[in-house]
Amino acid sequence: MKFSVFQVSRKGGRKKNEDRMGYCYTRSSAVFVLADGMGGHPQGEVAAQLALETVAKLFQKEARPELPDAQTFLADAVMAAHRQILHYGIDQAMLDSPRTTLVLAVVQKGTVCWTHCGDSRFYLVRQGNLVTRTRDHSVLEQQQGRVANDAGLEETNRNILFTCLGSPTKPVFSVSGPLTLLQGDRLMLCSDGLWSALPEQDIVQELSEKPVDSAVPDLVESALRATGSTSDNVTCLAMAWETPDVENSAHHPVTAEAITGGFFASTVQLGWTESEAEAGELDDAAIERSIAEINDAIRRSSKKPE
Repeated sequence: MKFSVFQVSRKGGRKKNEDRMGYCYTRSSAVFVLADGMGGHPQGEVAAQLALETVAKLFQKEARPELPDAQTFLADAVMAAHRQILHYGIDQAMLDSPRTTLVLAVVQKGTVCWTHCGDSRFYLVRQGNLVTRTRDHSVLEQQQGRVANDAGLEETNRNILFTCLGSPTKPVFSVSGPLTLLQGDRLMLCSDGLWSALPEQDIVQELSEKPVDSAVPDLVESALRATGSTSDNVTCLAMAWETPDVENSAHHPVTAEAITGGFFASTVQLGWTESEAEAGELDDAAIERSIAEINDAIRRSSKKPE
């Protein structure tokens, strides 16, 4: 299994960053996850972090090294994250529990399955075309009953969501896939701070024409420029699928096919302290160091004895 992956998060014009993102993988399976803590409720960044940690821990427990059933895992992960947030609110004696959106995708056996709750999105781009994207659980998009051109939408009711994690009601979500991946396919997870700022055709073009380590930061910077001082948090994680016979990729793919045993890698930062959560700003340098350490570990574990 080979893939190239890159992730970026920026605070934008907000006081703190309530977005969280990360990915975990073994030699046979990978999960990509992004959460956007919801403003208007307390400690959105805590809800987002709890969602990521819950997904990562469940994946580590069940991917041995492959998930028994990717679709079941996705459904279980959403509900486990929801329950963990509710438990946190109860433990902290909060009148209103933290809330977050969630989008996650599993790549396994050359296919992808995905799910989401809220308005954080999953995109699949193939050969310059948008194959699919998730429909937001928002009043606006559901009323339209179609996938709309975001650049032409009025902002009326765009931010009104009818479901999320951490709400007293059971979250609304559905699992899609599996869909077979082809060489060069791009998968992207992003918060609404990105997709709401850019025309959909621009997102598809950037993902199609550039390697992910260029497309992701360029998309994030474009979204920040487009919205200026009023920018929301902007977070994006994208993956380019490489088939096992691809050699000398210019994208420097993560290579999981040669990993043996119970190797597990993750960029999800576990066990954040309260002060770090309050700071709200992802340490991008720390994230990149973590990714570099993971890639070094993979190379060491994949190296054949001389």
